[in-house]
Amino acid sequence: MSFTGRATYSSGISLPEAAEDVSDIVGIISPYETSLLNALDDPMREAISTHHEWLEDELLPNKDVVLSITTVDGINRGLVVQHKDRFRVGDQLQIEGSEELMLVESVFENCLTVQRGYAGTKIQQIQENSTVNIIGNAAIEGGDKPQERFIKRVRRNNYTQIFTAAVEVSGADVASSQLGIADEMDYQKQERLRGLIRDLENSIINGKFAEGKMMGIIQHLKTNFYTVGDTGLPAGNDLDEAKINYVLRQIWENSNGNVDLIVTGGYQKRMINSFSADSRSYGANDTTFTDMISIYESDFGICRIVTTQWMPQDAALLLDSSRISVLPLAGRSFYFKPLASSGDYEYGELIGEYTLELRNEAAHGIIRGLRNSG
Repeated sequence: MSFTGRATYSSGISLPEAAEDVSDIVGIISPYETSLLNALDDPMREAISTHHEWLEDELLPNKDVVLSITTVDGINRGLVVQHKDRFRVGDQLQIEGSEELMLVESVFENCLTVQRGYAGTKIQQIQENSTVNIIGNAAIEGGDKPQERFIKRVRRNNYTQIFTAAVEVSGADVASSQLGIADEMDYQKQERLRGLIRDLENSIINGKFAEGKMMGIIQHLKTNFYTVGDTGLPAGNDLDEAKINYVLRQIWENSNGNVDLIVTGGYQKRMINSFSADSRSYGANDTTFTDMISIYESDFGICRIVTTQWMPQDAALLLDSSRISVLPLAGRSFYFKPLASSGDYEYGELIGEYTLELRNEAAHGIIRGLRNSG
């Protein structure tokens, strides 16, 4: 399937009177010129307002950071944590990288009193700023109900953006037989549409948030935004498997997201192709040399490689396409509207209004600052 600009489900709002739906033409153009839109496919629904909103929810966090260790009754069993509301009496804890289990005995402000060496495990040293994992809660038989804990749903939003272009053809061109062109007006519609679809994909990637302009994918990403030189990101300024797998793992740990698209520009696509350069072999009778990777399979998912001209050349996006939709405003998918002519020409306007819905930004990631020449 290719991106046609229409929603799979329509709210029933029709096009303006005398307007012509050009979505079939969009479907013909987009596979060749807008590879990301084609990979995302058509949305399941339409936007119903120029200020588009959606709700996001998440599970209760099951890890935190130990800021410091304090002494309780002469034993180092007080843990000062960053978020006290994540813990309950009876929680079993384990410091990341340690085999020691601990049991929460009390929670007061940001300090947990814990039983060290729980279940016969060996007490081990705890470093400040360590990650502590909540394994689960051991409820007491016949005990009172636990205190309610909630994660507030978050309302996210984006604006729709209007994409428009004028089409004008002289009366002589309409009447004339053109070389290689059956209908000059239809030809000009397709040419203007090619520009609009290109601008839509560019805006989906790079758009900046403002009224009347949608926020693009890159501007949405905060949690898994990595720049070459950041702590944890493997060294070097070339895109390599180590960097991709590191970010895939961070996305998986932060959201359990299912990344299935790696989006790059031309230079970074060539870097991905080089991943298997050392393992290629060819027989004496082989006449075709293949130097391309279209799918990258890792422990954290199978990712299709998408190359688009509109990606920043120093960047690689890692996306969960199931959480991304490019929505038309109801009744405003690309269409052609004839306008009144005041002379010897036919005149009209191509119009489309779209927005980006990117859900759960922690399920996506980006690497910036990569070498992009040489």
